[in-house]
Amino acid sequence: MKQTVIPVGYMPLVDAAPLIVAHEMGFAAEEGLALDLQPAPSWSSLRDMLAFGRVEAAHMLAPVPVAAALGLGGAGAEFSVLSVLSVNGNVIGVSRELADRLEAQGHSFAFDDAETAGRALIGAASDRLRIGIPFPFSMHMELLSYWIDALEPAARHAIEIRTVPPPLMADAIRAGEIDAFCVGEPWGSITVEHAMGSLLLPGRAIWSFAPEKVLAVRKGWADVNRPLAEGLIRALWRAGCWLSGPQSHVLAAELLSRSAWLDLPAEIIDRALSGRLTITPQGLQRHVPGFLEFHNGVAGFPWRSQSQWIARQLAARTQLDPADASARAAQVFRSDFYRSALRKTGADLPGASSKIEGAASVETAVASERGTLILPPNEFFNRRFFDPDRSE
Repeated sequence: MKQTVIPVGYMPLVDAAPLIVAHEMGFAAEEGLALDLQPAPSWSSLRDMLAFGRVEAAHMLAPVPVAAALGLGGAGAEFSVLSVLSVNGNVIGVSRELADRLEAQGHSFAFDDAETAGRALIGAASDRLRIGIPFPFSMHMELLSYWIDALEPAARHAIEIRTVPPPLMADAIRAGEIDAFCVGEPWGSITVEHAMGSLLLPGRAIWSFAPEKVLAVRKGWADVNRPLAEGLIRALWRAGCWLSGPQSHVLAAELLSRSAWLDLPAEIIDRALSGRLTITPQGLQRHVPGFLEFHNGVAGFPWRSQSQWIARQLAARTQLDPADASARAAQVFRSDFYRSALRKTGADLPGASSKIEGAASVETAVASERGTLILPPNEFFNRRFFDPDRSE
């Protein structure tokens, strides 16, 4: 079969796995596609690669396309999201010095209680707390902002956010440039492995089902190239399905560890895939079910309510009109393309394209095309919820 080459940009993170697996395991080839995967050194360069046409699709931070639709970030182009590549997968970590202070205060590093960990972090910080994140428009930033604002809004004045590319996070901790970080795996685990710091909390402890990375294309590209777009969605859906099986973790870790991709030990990568994380240099371990999702709970479905939550967060921080921001964001996550692409695969997809975020404390059956869909718990740590149909 003749294959169409699609240049795709990505960052060397575990959550780029669907793209790498689709390429390595032949799921893209089955759709007549050849993925030309091109690594980027930073999220800003990856955004620009897509904006200026160097690649046709990209592994992208979920808030970036939303920010572009709101005129934020200087992208120079607008984007559409065809699918969510990963849910969750971030970690919040602290330097050795800060970890020692937390331990001296009696913090247990339980790794599952966002309120206790947040208050301990605020209490252990000195006059200022320098936190490294990979990019200003990212779920790292949104989760941190939501977390701190819900606990102690006044503490925001003592926090300095610094942008650090993911592969350089451990170096920034070592050099004393930051006191803490929020980053995607495996770079938090690398910090622990090099004894530069400890992990304090997984991102999912703040929002249990947060969209992390998405498959983005330039606005209008999917309309002009619909067969390619739908084939790409299907290839990534199959890759996510394969990745969701525990029996695939060892092989997936070995694939990702290769020099062509992450070029890191497979054992480090497997921590994120299995959710069994080593959180201190002394070897303390925690198991986090659902730490990183590629398929379960229709993880790939681009819910418009997810993009609207992001837009409301951005609007609050940049003094934009929240209703207008929400309306613009609803057009960014293209659930219509996702449905069309998967119609003949047997996937059971939700009947709605939007939902109340944060309102499900238990597994919940929802209306779907086949009537068998059960969504996993979806909660914010402070038990608040977001209704995209409410104006406030």
